[in-house]
This record gives sequence, C-alpha cells and structure tokens, in this order.
Amino acid sequence: MMEYIIVIVFVIGYVAIALEHKIHVNKAASALVTGVICWALYALSSSQLVDWNDVAHHLGIPLSKPDKEKILEYISDHQLLEHLSEIASILFFLIGAMTIVETIDAHGGFSIITNRIHTTSRLSLMWLVSALTFFMSAVLDNLTTTIVMASLVRKIVANYKDRWLFAGMIVIAANAGGAWSPIGDVTTTMLWIGKQITTVRIITMVFLPSLFCLIVPLLLLTRSLKGNISHPVFKVSTGHSYPAVTSKEKKIIFVGGLSLLLFVPVFKAVTHLPPFMGMMLSLGIMWIATEMLHRKKPFAVQRELSVIGVIRKIDMASVLFFLGILLAVGSLQSIGTLKHLATFLDHTIGIEHKSGIILLALSIGLFSSVVDNVPLVAAAMGMYPIQPGTFFEQDGLFWEFLAYAAGTGGSALIIGSAAGVAVMGIERITFSWYFRKIAPLALIGYLSGALIYVLQYNIFH
Repeated sequence: MMEYIIVIVFVIGYVAIALEHKIHVNKAASALVTGVICWALYALSSSQLVDWNDVAHHLGIPLSKPDKEKILEYISDHQLLEHLSEIASILFFLIGAMTIVETIDAHGGFSIITNRIHTTSRLSLMWLVSALTFFMSAVLDNLTTTIVMASLVRKIVANYKDRWLFAGMIVIAANAGGAWSPIGDVTTTMLWIGKQITTVRIITMVFLPSLFCLIVPLLLLTRSLKGNISHPVFKVSTGHSYPAVTSKEKKIIFVGGLSLLLFVPVFKAVTHLPPFMGMMLSLGIMWIATEMLHRKKPFAVQRELSVIGVIRKIDMASVLFFLGILLAVGSLQSIGTLKHLATFLDHTIGIEHKSGIILLALSIGLFSSVVDNVPLVAAAMGMYPIQPGTFFEQDGLFWEFLAYAAGTGGSALIIGSAAGVAVMGIERITFSWYFRKIAPLALIGYLSGALIYVLQYNIFH
C-alpha cells in the first residue's frame, strides 16, 4: 500500500513541475519537496518495503527478527548515500560547466562569434544560425546556446514573426546538437557519467542522426524562406557593456573556456576518474586564470569578472531541480517500482528484441516532449542496469538510441525542453503557434534522425 502512496506523491510532484507556470511555483521547489517526502515515506514504512535478508546481508549480521533501527540505518547509510553519490557527481559537473560558461559570457566571449554574422538573406541566415546553434550546443550546452542565439536574433531581425521562426529552429538545432555530445545535454551527460555510453562512441553513432534531425526540417523550410530580413530600427548592438575587458582578454577567456570544457572528456579517458573531477579541475584553472588576468584592476571589476563573482549568477534553481527530481527517482528505484515497471515493459513491448528496444527508446523520446527528459532518463537508468552482451551493455543499442531520443524528442513541443522554455520566455512564443508551425517539423526531423540511427546501427552490427 505504501508503495502506491509514494508513487502517487511522485506523480503529484511531477504534475506540479509540468504546471510550473500555471501554479506559479518554481519546479525546483516542487522537485525538492517531492524527493524528500518520497524518501521520508519510504523510511517510515521501511518495515513493509525493505527485505530484511538484504539488510542482514549488507550489515553482516545473522538473520533474526527484523530490527527497525537496523533497517533505517540501511536506508540512510546505504541506499540514500549510494544514490546521493551518483547525484552529486552530476550536480558538481553541472555547476562547474555552468560557471565556466557564465565566465565566458561575463567577458563578452560569445560576441566573438555573433559579431561576425552580417548576412541579411532570410535563407542564408536561417542555415547559418541553425548550424552555429548545432555545433555550439555540443561544446557548451543546449540551454546556454539557445539563450545566446535567441538574443542574437533579437538584435538582427526586426519582424517578430521572423524571429519566432528563427527561435523555433534554434530549439530544434540546440537539442539536436546537444544530443551527440557528452557535455551538450543534461541527459547525455547523465548517461556518460553513469558509464552507459562512452565519449567516442556517442559522438560517432549519434552525430549523423542528430544532424539529420536538424537538416530535414531546414530543407522543408527552404522554399518558404525567401527575401531578406529587416534589421531593428534602433542601432544594432552586438553585446553588453563589459567593463575593463580588452579584446585580448575576451579572446583568452573564450578560447580558454572552450578548451577547458573540451578537456574534460580527455581527462576522464586518461585518468578514468569521474567526469566531475575533470570539470572541477577545469573550473579551478579558469578561476586562477581570471584572478591573474584581472589582479591589477579595481576590486569592483575583479569581483564582477572573476569566478568568485560569476558563480553567483549561475542558475542554482536548475541545480536544485535536478537534485530533487533525481532523489525522487532514486526512491522509486529503492522501493522496487522501477524494477516492476521494467518487468512490465519486458512483457508488453518485448525488449529482448531489437524492434522492442527501438520502440521503447523512441517512446521515451516522444514522452519527453510532455514530461521533462531528466527524470525519464534517470528512471531508465534505474530500471535497466548495464548488462554486458545485451542491448543494455555499455554503448549498447538502448543507451545510444536513448541519448538521441531523449535529447531531441523534447523539440516536438515548446515546453518539452529547457531550450524551448527559454525561447518561450525570450520571444513570448505561444504554445499554439509553436505547435502549428514548428512541432510538425520537429517531429519529422526526430523520426528522420531515428531512421538514420537504425540504418546506421544495422550497417555496423
């Protein structure tokens, strides 16, 4: 009975997250409350949900009458901390990456790219913006890239209907670009940190499907993209005011920051340490670099441009959201709900066959357009352990296809990804307009990329 209550609490929390803008409660708050309550209910009903044999085996004590104190000790010191170690590695990685990106932005580093866009052709600009977004999101992340590129479009496109079309394609491009990189999308990062996928394989196997996910919608738009765009009547500004930042310093931070982000997979491959260790090393180097670069400047400037000042600007609400939702998913894994769900899917879809695996991952991707992809991928990781010699082995069919599907499927609805929510806020795009104009393109692109992956998989296997 208590298992069902915990699942109900999880579902209620999930609905609150999905209706964030309707109920005016930040999704991070809903996620944190949901995660903690799920674990509290699990602990309070431990005598019903925990197998005493597992507890006795773990604690190395003889089998006897179940001891509630021992069970609670097992939950808090073993199960919870085991999940927390995995969650912490993801959170530290995200904090480091977000801080480095914010440091580049604080120095105006992204203007090095955006200032070089001068074309007024609607068609050329659409392809250029989409291509830049696709590759930038693989190096940075899809949310940051979306914000940068959507802000750029606002500066060079006057007509709001044109901007909405550009913004819609930016969402598709950012999600497609992030899917094939271990640091481009949170869900791909989670799979990479969890060792379900490896760097070289995810790039080589998912790059082409992701590229088709973007190119097919662009080709479908080509005939309608005629003429030139008009610039806003006000003087075009290509960036913010970056006090006391020279052109040389801007380039140093931009090139250095991107190099440090790209260094993280290399560090993991060489040392076999968790990815967050490489990210923390990169953050430390960036921190030292900014301190040395601005050491002779006024204190106010140092505070604004060094990591110590920039770190205050990172989106901690998103970090806490991931903490809460991953805790909640962890509780479902501990009580056995995810195992039961996996068994149900085994019998209904038939995941022992390749077609079943493809259908499962494809469904998760489409579902992520309605529900946030982070808990969906976290649930999949909890439901299916890495099993050598099966479709669930490291770099297996399921994990690679899941990285593509969860990363790109959210583009089908504007609320289905962080990138979509970002442009919705920046451009005030309506749900209905996106559903009519962009969703069909995103869905066709998603299915096209999926087809390319399946063909590619069949060729190489």
